[in-house]
Amino acid sequence: MDHKPVTEAIEKAHAALSESLPFDDTADFDDAERGFIAALDPGVIRAADGRVVYDIDSYAFLTGDAPTSVNPSLWRQSKLVARQGLFEVVEGIYQVRGFDLSNITFVEGDTGVIVIDPLISTETAAAALALYREHRGDRPVVAVIYSHSHVDHFGGVFGVASQADADAGRIEVIAPEGFVEHAVSENVYAGTAMSRRAGYMYGAALDRGPQGQVGAGLGQTTSGGELGLIVPTVDITTTGETRTVDGVEIEFQMAPGTEAPSEMHFYFPRYRALCMAENATHNLHNLLTLRGALVRDPHVWSSYLTEAIETFGDRADVVFASHHWPTWGAERIATFLTNQRDLYAYLHDQTLRHLNQGFTGAEIAEVIELPPALVEAWNTHGYYGSVSHNVKAIYQRYLGWFDGNPARLWPHPPAEQASRYVAAMGGIDRVVELAQTAFDEGDFRWAATLLDHAIFTDADHAPARALYADTLEQLGYGAENGTWRNFFLSGATELRHGNFGSPAVTAAPAIVAQLTASQLFDLIAISVNGPKAWHLDLALNVTFTDLGSNYVVTLRNGVLIAIEKPASADASVTLGLSRARLLALLGGDTDSAGIEIAGDATVLPALLGVLDRGDPSFDIVTP
Repeated sequence: MDHKPVTEAIEKAHAALSESLPFDDTADFDDAERGFIAALDPGVIRAADGRVVYDIDSYAFLTGDAPTSVNPSLWRQSKLVARQGLFEVVEGIYQVRGFDLSNITFVEGDTGVIVIDPLISTETAAAALALYREHRGDRPVVAVIYSHSHVDHFGGVFGVASQADADAGRIEVIAPEGFVEHAVSENVYAGTAMSRRAGYMYGAALDRGPQGQVGAGLGQTTSGGELGLIVPTVDITTTGETRTVDGVEIEFQMAPGTEAPSEMHFYFPRYRALCMAENATHNLHNLLTLRGALVRDPHVWSSYLTEAIETFGDRADVVFASHHWPTWGAERIATFLTNQRDLYAYLHDQTLRHLNQGFTGAEIAEVIELPPALVEAWNTHGYYGSVSHNVKAIYQRYLGWFDGNPARLWPHPPAEQASRYVAAMGGIDRVVELAQTAFDEGDFRWAATLLDHAIFTDADHAPARALYADTLEQLGYGAENGTWRNFFLSGATELRHGNFGSPAVTAAPAIVAQLTASQLFDLIAISVNGPKAWHLDLALNVTFTDLGSNYVVTLRNGVLIAIEKPASADASVTLGLSRARLLALLGGDTDSAGIEIAGDATVLPALLGVLDRGDPSFDIVTP
């Protein structure tokens, strides 16, 4: 792909950063290497058809000092995260790291092994289990623990277990209360938009290298294999709850509404080891992920970290998580967890202090500074989340999108606004001229703002596209945050080479298959094209032959309502089908057997005719 050289402004910024940060502190490198047993060689994981699912070796360039095209702090983090292989956490607990965005952990019991968070894909999880068994023996999987409801912590479950194992009681599948609801809804309801934006966030279409994708801070990138889901057989509901699995006692701490809406921490007394799921990692995490999600609550997050410190701090010799590397020793654990707790608490409290003084989210993001002790701690740096967008997320959580200024209550949408700005500045050529001056002066943020207006006025203006791509590229080169870098460079790539679509899709069939009947109707409701449906007044019974339940479904005023209750005599048609057949119907299969229709046969086509599919290739950087 085309790349431009690094500007002097970025080089100077990187040189200054290199002088200000403690790069001589190698403790993280020591910890990331500790307990190493073996790496996967070659580091390429493939699907059954030979397709590459994850290429660990593509990050082999991450050696030595940072090139000028990568923020030196992000380069350091990427070198750490790219370290792959099987590692001993303590005797009896092992992790495979670097095979996916997340880690997979193996806890040895009396007869088998407990698997924690089986990655994103079947293939990567299977490769990790194979590497573990090669060096620790062919131990059977006796349980799987999902620490929380994000796909990188359950999607690879079929690589370590089967549905038949769960159905027969050969394994337990343990998860926090509410896991399935949140795991399914987050990946399906807004899945099309999230997947498209995730392509930017993880740099899925970028080439690997010093001028391309170097990682995402939390992990290198996402795998592209088969996603699965086995519904939990055990729900954890209460802090302090304990279970013994294969002779191993596990003590649980609920942590809902933190990094995920359904999340938990857990402690292993046998090993004096504490798993913090994804709430204490070696970076500042997202309060609002750039792919999109509900805003997370940093106040609750910090409170659960305090509870973990008080409950487990004096009993743990090691803390590990489902990303990054462990921390050993009571004193270092206390410092690590306290810094993580203080990080989220500080951002929450100081954002609230500023907003109560009348500052907007964008203004707070420019003035807020972390305490020196947190700045000096590598594990608080914004490689995945950032102070800037997390502060804006906190503002959004409390006050919403409107900042209170009436001039911003009803602005024109971007394209209409852009055309007016461009006209006011003297036309698109003049805007590009101003942007070039900003670019030459190293003011890339202003250049990007100007060029955004130019492109939203004329997306085909070649000089504007070229300079906009160059500008986003320089912003990417300068970013400490891995996902910011990927967003900037992905925007530059699409400006130069066109829309790359959604390289990965979260709404995988195995996940969609777990939608409840009510969630299926929610999915239908958010697919209704309101204006096309205004004229329809439909009522139908939907009887699920496999569930023994009936839903009365109405479509009026463009709103679909489904209520579980006995069949209504007012319905003009009754459909009899299984939940799986309804899924297939929504996927476009209108011809296969399995649907019984009694009554007005025109109702179903009328309903299907007003359903819209999401667009996995909608434009982001252009109008």
